[in-house]
Amino acid sequence: MDTEKHVFKKNKNYYIISIYVICTVLIIAVLLKLILNLTDTLTYIGEVMSMLSPFIIGFFIAYILNPLIQFIDQKFFLKLCKLKKVKLRKILSISLVYILVFGLLTVCIVIIIPELYTSISSIYSSVQDYYNSFITFIYKFSDKHPELDLSYVTTIAEKNSKNIVDILQTSIGTLLPALYNTSISVISWTFNILIAIIVSFYMLIDKHIFSLNAKRLIYATLKKETADNFLEILYESNKIFGQYLVGKAIDSTIIGCICFLFMSILGLKYVLLTSIIVGVTNMIPYFGPFIGAVPGAILCLTYDWRYCIVFCVMIFVLQQFDGLYLGPKILGSSTGLRPIWIIFAITAGGWVAGVLGMFLGVPVVAVIAFLIDKFINYRLKKKEITPDDFIAYKDDKLSDKE
Repeated sequence: MDTEKHVFKKNKNYYIISIYVICTVLIIAVLLKLILNLTDTLTYIGEVMSMLSPFIIGFFIAYILNPLIQFIDQKFFLKLCKLKKVKLRKILSISLVYILVFGLLTVCIVIIIPELYTSISSIYSSVQDYYNSFITFIYKFSDKHPELDLSYVTTIAEKNSKNIVDILQTSIGTLLPALYNTSISVISWTFNILIAIIVSFYMLIDKHIFSLNAKRLIYATLKKETADNFLEILYESNKIFGQYLVGKAIDSTIIGCICFLFMSILGLKYVLLTSIIVGVTNMIPYFGPFIGAVPGAILCLTYDWRYCIVFCVMIFVLQQFDGLYLGPKILGSSTGLRPIWIIFAITAGGWVAGVLGMFLGVPVVAVIAFLIDKFINYRLKKKEITPDDFIAYKDDKLSDKE
């Protein structure tokens, strides 16, 4: 009888607990190993990221081009051309988008890059002339207004003339080799970029297969209700992030083109270089217009201060048009963030990842805010607390004060 009492019996709960304990210990051991050998860990992570870089770049290419492909597929080939075959429309849409992208890159290489190089070279060769014009302007202004004592300014300018010119020429002179070295680096990356383009093409071709397999994995791993909520959150997060990227890119492209048109009409110099700077920096909300206006104003100031004023007024009007009309029309309320959080996102993003972080910080914070809002709503619903409770509480407090 005693022997029967001490027979070992399987306990499923103890078995599961043992598995959890073993897994936890293993994870902690691996994390400690990685932390104690942080230098080797970071080196290994860098090597892995370098190996995966074509696939990461390919994913981002596919992610950016996907909205345009869907637009062409639905609006052009389906509605206009009346093509019913899904596979044919998909292949034609992807091929057309890649032809447009490669055509745009070809235009940039053939036209824009040489023009930018010419503008920078012109600035470099004219630095001394610009400085002499500035000194002449100071003397003429001093002669017309003898009541103003500008002797201190002219003395400092004359004493430091050589240093100023040397600094400017050195700064701009190092920019040209930097552009050259960057071009060489781009060429060395050609192989990875080609792989990334091929990867992005096949990702777009097999997008539905990847999506289906991801959904199968999610539903196989999680409960159906949890999987439904998880996919809904992913869909909304992707919508916020994607709409902002695409909308801001379109908005900035239009602003750059309008800037090019206005500068050409006004007869300003370095039109292409300045327009590209204005368009690119416009991707950064709020601070972007000011960041982009500074280089353009300095370039205008090098040949005529009156043109500098005209340029500043033009940029002010252009950014008012963008902020009050064009931006809201294109972006709408895609992020759902209040201005204070947008400023926080730009500041934090710039601190983490520089200029790229200033741009990506806004959609990232928008997604985080969306997730936090979903979590708060879930917790309030679980506690059966409604907004009416907040209103009643607020009214009670107000009545007490009164």
